[in-house]
Amino acid sequence: MNLMHIVKFLQKIVIVLTVALICVSCRYLPQLSYNPWEVVSTGTQADLADIAFTGTNPQRGWVVGSDATLLETTDGGDHWDVKQLDLGEEKVRFNSISFNGAEGWIVGLPSILLHTTNEGQTWDRILLNAKLPGSPYSIEALSPNSAEMTTDLGAIYQTEDGGKSWTALVEDAVGFVRNLSRSEEGRYISVSAKGNFYSTWEPGSQAWEPHNRFSSKRLEKIGFGQNGRLWMIARGGELRFTDPENATEWSEPINPEYSTSWGFLDLAYRTPEEIWVSGGSGNLLCSLDGGKTWQKDVEVENVPSNLYKIKFLDSERGYVLGQRGALLRYQGSTPQTA
Repeated sequence: MNLMHIVKFLQKIVIVLTVALICVSCRYLPQLSYNPWEVVSTGTQADLADIAFTGTNPQRGWVVGSDATLLETTDGGDHWDVKQLDLGEEKVRFNSISFNGAEGWIVGLPSILLHTTNEGQTWDRILLNAKLPGSPYSIEALSPNSAEMTTDLGAIYQTEDGGKSWTALVEDAVGFVRNLSRSEEGRYISVSAKGNFYSTWEPGSQAWEPHNRFSSKRLEKIGFGQNGRLWMIARGGELRFTDPENATEWSEPINPEYSTSWGFLDLAYRTPEEIWVSGGSGNLLCSLDGGKTWQKDVEVENVPSNLYKIKFLDSERGYVLGQRGALLRYQGSTPQTA
């Protein structure tokens, strides 16, 4: 065999191996052997953004969304009723809701803040300063008369008097953000509007600390896990996690589903080891080993909706909120594995 034949033979081997690698990378995920989610009727076509239950009555909860959508349940999430608020002709989108006991807060666009002290039986609008940097992005009820509010420019404010006055916790806003996440300890992490960097803030700090992204792909979302790790979603369905002992050390990129043509929208921990990821077109993935391997909940693909947000209230209560009124409720614990 002369040199030319050897070269052609090696080229064929390279082509075969390349095709094989592509086929492996395009494999479909194994199917989850069970579906722990049930579709709950909401009676609305609005895009749903957030959910919260009162601290005094676990059967009473609220969902907020676009078009001033406000849904109420009084039976633990079995049924939801649309509630109408008189907000005039203003076109309103509710972004976030939070309760501490019977006291609750709602924020949204354009610059709207609602407050209740009776589990939502009545909601009062609190006027915000016209000089507020940005529009309200999220709200966290902390204690009686106390709440923490962020804006889409990364400003952080706190009230101790039921919303009558607000104190700025950072000197300068971080700029337009794609999203903001808050830890139980009050730390924040934000992704810039273009997804080219992220910033962190800790209570007591005067300013946000910027960080370069750890990926060539633009960032979509970063949040806090249950085991001390941060998680990151980048474009193209790419995930990363930090070392539990070092929040600045990110793992190599993980692509749970190479065959997907859409990206991921949210990630949430049910337990330190069980992780759920949602995306477009009813895409819902699960890892039972802390993100090492992944399975797909194929039954949820029948839900014709982008799944925007996953929220676990505790290990046995969770919801997925989506487009056009889509609402999924977690039904029970994961079956024991051998």
